[in-house]
Amino acid sequence: MHFELFIAGRYLKAKRKQAVISIITVISVIGVAAGVASLIIALAVNAGFKEDLQRRLLGATANINLLRTENDGIRDYESLITRLARVPHVTALAPAIYEQVLLSSGSRAKGAVLKGIEVNRELQVGDLLQSVKQGHLDALRTDSQQNPAIPAPIAIGKDLAESLGVAVGDVLTAVSPQGSMTPVGVIPRYKKFRVDAIYDSGFYDYDSAWVFTSLKAAQNLFSLPDVASVIEFKIDDIYRAPEVASSLKAAAGPGFTTVNWMEQNRSLFQALRLEKLVTIITIGLIVFVAALNILITLVMMVMEKNRDIAILMAMGARLEQIRKIFIWQGLIIGVVGTVLGALIGYSVSWACGKYHLIALNADVYSFAYVPFKAKPTDGLIIAVAAILISFLSTLYPARSATRVSPVEVLRYE
Repeated sequence: MHFELFIAGRYLKAKRKQAVISIITVISVIGVAAGVASLIIALAVNAGFKEDLQRRLLGATANINLLRTENDGIRDYESLITRLARVPHVTALAPAIYEQVLLSSGSRAKGAVLKGIEVNRELQVGDLLQSVKQGHLDALRTDSQQNPAIPAPIAIGKDLAESLGVAVGDVLTAVSPQGSMTPVGVIPRYKKFRVDAIYDSGFYDYDSAWVFTSLKAAQNLFSLPDVASVIEFKIDDIYRAPEVASSLKAAAGPGFTTVNWMEQNRSLFQALRLEKLVTIITIGLIVFVAALNILITLVMMVMEKNRDIAILMAMGARLEQIRKIFIWQGLIIGVVGTVLGALIGYSVSWACGKYHLIALNADVYSFAYVPFKAKPTDGLIIAVAAILISFLSTLYPARSATRVSPVEVLRYE
């Protein structure tokens, strides 16, 4: 063991008459540990929300949507799909049509978005319908709407099903505001649907407001045969969405526009980044306060150990060695506090993430629990920053220790 490290360790084991210094040392360690643990937990929550939101949003929606600029629908969409499938990085495509409708069952009614899809293609683009908990999607796959009088199959979200009080096999009425013109005015169109599947994505915004039926059934309801509202795309690299969207827009020709997942959710992810920055600054103040405690501890230690320092100098200790004694003291406090804080932070994050210990109101937050995702890189950056701050807080006391004059201190000994 190095001479400086040995002396630093002995000084941290305060004697009875130095109990105040010992208490401040313990407070310093606790302060560093609290700051490190709090930052790890806070960043784990931020990363958990970001990853969960991104996963659910990308699972529920396409990476890129192609639409008409005039909002008049996409005709002859099959030939367009064939052409756009050759664009680099595109892995799957799906046509869809959707409109706002009013769903009613008995005395209950609620607004929703009715989306007409081709199930096999839709499952390749997004995984929202892979979370079916009751019923199945077989009827949506085979429905061709040869007989409009027969209720069409529909898949409905868990929360919407609870609001309407329906279960698998029940019949709903969907009323479209896009009505038909008659001599007595506009008459809304309506159609009967049979609940064949209930899905539970865990994302309240979708589970409470989106329903799915076959593309043909939706086209019949909206009186838009062989028309799609949008062509959805899945790509092999979600972070190349802007680049691929530009290629798709150029390949589709004039009259088309694209919207990618980054544009749709820009404000949400910007808010999460801002929250992360504010969290780091706010909780980082805890580590700063702990560094001040380390500074105070070492200043008091230098004042208390004047005689020991003078003796060490008289015995031949160099100024650099005296300086290192107090630097090592501060680093020991910082390292011990950082290790304890990291253990606490990662343990709490793991437990909360695995056992969902913090519940939320899904109706308000779209999450049933607080997600935790503690990243090793975040912990490494926090640990390095905490130890660096601890090191910087030792510089002034260590410099002060080298200014002790052995002659003045030992003159009257």
